[in-house]
Amino acid sequence: MKRIITASLVATLALTSANASSVNDRINDLEAELAKLQKKVKKQNKKINEVKAHDAGDNIKWGVDMRTAYDNINYDMADGSTAKNDDLYSMRLWLNMAYAPDANNVFKGQLSMNKAFGADFASPVNRTFSLGGQFDWTSNEALTDNSLKVRQAYWLYLGESAFGLDMPWTFSIGRRPSTNGFLSSLSQDDPAASPLGHMINVEYDGLSSKLDLSKVTGVPGMSIKLCMGKGSTNAQPLFETPTPYADNDFSGVDEVSLAGFIFEPYNDGQFITKAMIYRAWNVPGQDVAPTNENDLPAFDNLGNPTGTNVYLNPGAFYNTGDMDGAVFSALVDGLTEEGYFADAKVFGSFGWSKSHPDTVSGMLGSPDSETGTSYWFGTYLPVTDGENNYGTVGLEYNHGSEYWRPFTYAEDTMIGSKLATRGDAWEANYTYQINEALSMQLRYVKADYEYTGSNGFFGNYSGSTNDIDQIKTGSDTFLALGGAVDQDGVHNIGTVIGNIAGNPAFGSPDAATAQAIAQDLAGAAAFAPNVVESAEDFRFY
Repeated sequence: MKRIITASLVATLALTSANASSVNDRINDLEAELAKLQKKVKKQNKKINEVKAHDAGDNIKWGVDMRTAYDNINYDMADGSTAKNDDLYSMRLWLNMAYAPDANNVFKGQLSMNKAFGADFASPVNRTFSLGGQFDWTSNEALTDNSLKVRQAYWLYLGESAFGLDMPWTFSIGRRPSTNGFLSSLSQDDPAASPLGHMINVEYDGLSSKLDLSKVTGVPGMSIKLCMGKGSTNAQPLFETPTPYADNDFSGVDEVSLAGFIFEPYNDGQFITKAMIYRAWNVPGQDVAPTNENDLPAFDNLGNPTGTNVYLNPGAFYNTGDMDGAVFSALVDGLTEEGYFADAKVFGSFGWSKSHPDTVSGMLGSPDSETGTSYWFGTYLPVTDGENNYGTVGLEYNHGSEYWRPFTYAEDTMIGSKLATRGDAWEANYTYQINEALSMQLRYVKADYEYTGSNGFFGNYSGSTNDIDQIKTGSDTFLALGGAVDQDGVHNIGTVIGNIAGNPAFGSPDAATAQAIAQDLAGAAAFAPNVVESAEDFRFY
């Protein structure tokens, strides 16, 4: 029996040893196979990463900024009348694009739509039902054209060392991001674009190149940037003439060009200073021609009225001369290192403009070179209980002198450019970030104008700097002397001339002098209904 047991044990141990050897061999085989698989997976992952990197470079990354807004707008006119819109609803859509094929090249673009609810003002004279105008029920279904508004489209090159120095640099060309610039972006709750918003806030096509001087100078954020572009291209359209795209000598407006420098003396993220200087050549303007009811001159060579009614009709655009501008802006982003004022912002800015007329009629209502100035202050304060943030309150004030003229035509204020005000403008806003995707804002802007032309061009009609108090006085005097003004023009000029001639209150003028005085008073009376004395805009988006 012992032998049988011993033999069984020997056989079992032999089998166990053989099985263990087989299992070890199998484990070794599996380990080898796993190593091969891991190597293969690593190889595949490398290829997948290369494909992902390639695809990322070959595709545009999209972003969306969509805002719906309600505006309540009120205007007080110089003749005592008012204009308003109690419920202007609008929608602004930005589709943002970004594409980076490598570390040095970037394309950025932005497709834009900005419209009133239920209307299409792309062609204000087009009031047909099917194509837009006051109705746009079929503007995207009816056959129209192939237009698409491109707000931005530019190529940006990022260089690492300019002139062989440790000096990063950039170069870009295309439709540049030139609206909602430094400081003006605060009230819009947008990232700041390139130019200083106090002076430049208008879309334009051109190029820019920036040198980062911070490393070579040791001054945080120091840089200088050259910007150049076209504000208008004077060319004959295709098929309209036998010389397509040649200079159009009949348009009345030559090419408008702009160039300038943006200099950042210091920028450490908390204390930010920027300066800008520019020149614009051949800026446009238009004049007004008094006409009678038959569109003939309102007065003959002797100053006598040629009709019963007088109208002020704007003429064609023409080049008025050149404009210079400069601005210095500073922002303190955080007044203290800790506590409530660590998230507070304060800023100040000073702007300067100067006209250079090259026509007999002059610019901005003057035949001489005129200087304008503007100053602008503001603060943005957090609304918080110490633990939770409930948004930001912003307060701003700006003042412009008689001949102040910036390029801020694109500022997002329904009553026009706040920063172009020749007079005083106030703003209060409250912005709250509801969640990561949604925000809201309440904004109130009021502008009190001392001179006309705040939102005009550079000539002597829309850009003229007439004293609004004098226009009101002239209009009242014209009416008091028997004149009349309504939607059909100015009436009874002959009666006014008769009441002025020999009148001691006017220095007992002769007939010719009385005619000249009456013409000035008639012009004030005709102009007053079109002169905005103050404007306000309450907005909620």
